Amino acid sequence: MNKFILIILAVFITVCNSFGQKPLSETERFKLAADYSRQNRGVSVLVMKGDKIVFEEYQNGNTVDRPNFLASGTKSFSGVMAAAAIDDKLIKDLDEKVADTITEWKSDPRRSKITIRQLLSLTSGIDAGQIGRVPSYADAIKSSATHEPGTYFEYGPAPFQIFGELITRKLKPKNESVMAYLKRRILDPIGLSVGFWRSVDGQPLLPQGASLTAREWVKFGQFLKDNGKWNGKQLVSKKILDELVVGSKTNPAYGITFWLNQKGQDPRGRSIGGAVEGIMKNGIAEGVSDLFMAAGAGNQRLYVIRSLDMVIVRQGNFGTWDDTEFMRRMLTGVAK
Repeated sequence: MNKFILIILAVFITVCNSFGQKPLSETERFKLAADYSRQNRGVSVLVMKGDKIVFEEYQNGNTVDRPNFLASGTKSFSGVMAAAAIDDKLIKDLDEKVADTITEWKSDPRRSKITIRQLLSLTSGIDAGQIGRVPSYADAIKSSATHEPGTYFEYGPAPFQIFGELITRKLKPKNESVMAYLKRRILDPIGLSVGFWRSVDGQPLLPQGASLTAREWVKFGQFLKDNGKWNGKQLVSKKILDELVVGSKTNPAYGITFWLNQKGQDPRGRSIGGAVEGIMKNGIAEGVSDLFMAAGAGNQRLYVIRSLDMVIVRQGNFGTWDDTEFMRRMLTGVAK
């Protein structure tokens, strides 16, 4: 038998064997994804389907009851707070002008035109500030507009702190703080216990302040997956929440405080670095177009997939990370 026939036979046997392999079970897929997380400095992987936790693993010395810093995974609470404020008629809609409340902006040719939608989709044209260095609310509203609203995507903390000042002023007649409002409208009704929330000048840091356990963060994901319902009660309008997961023309990969499973179109914005810069170019995962996520430094992730009735929490301690590889393992059981 010559070498050519041996090669053909080997290929034939390999193909036959591959067809004969059973697909991985759901638990095996989740374990394969968790292995990838653990190998890349992961501290937790938790999967919820429906209202049940179906997989949970703590890694590299982490425990079930240890809160982990969400970093920019915190940002998405602002989007939901905006949706609740619209329901409560504190805000007219997402296209309300920020200057209607932060009246110091009214005389500025650019800032006077910025909407809440643009502010929270990071397309306001405001100088977003240095990533990781969060200004106070008072300092954030002094940020200049370096581009026309709606023309430029820039990732950074200042827009979220500006939103914090806006909500502070909206709540002043009610004598209620930003944190008290968030707790009353969202956190307490879904039973979400915050491990710690950093603050500056007594105000919660909205771009990056929260620390949660995986079991607590998944509650927020479940609330989003179920379109604003909790125990059968509609806490926030589905219609408004749906607006949070629509990308802008400036950057289709980012909605209102959530990353989307879309390719971005923003070659001009500053470098974000890490895995989310890959999302801007490639999306998050194949075959689940409705996937959206909250994401933070250190590779903190809250993935929500309504079509699969699924929420996935992944928390980490930096290291390398590829969302596409993790989700491929999680959903198909195929490792790169």
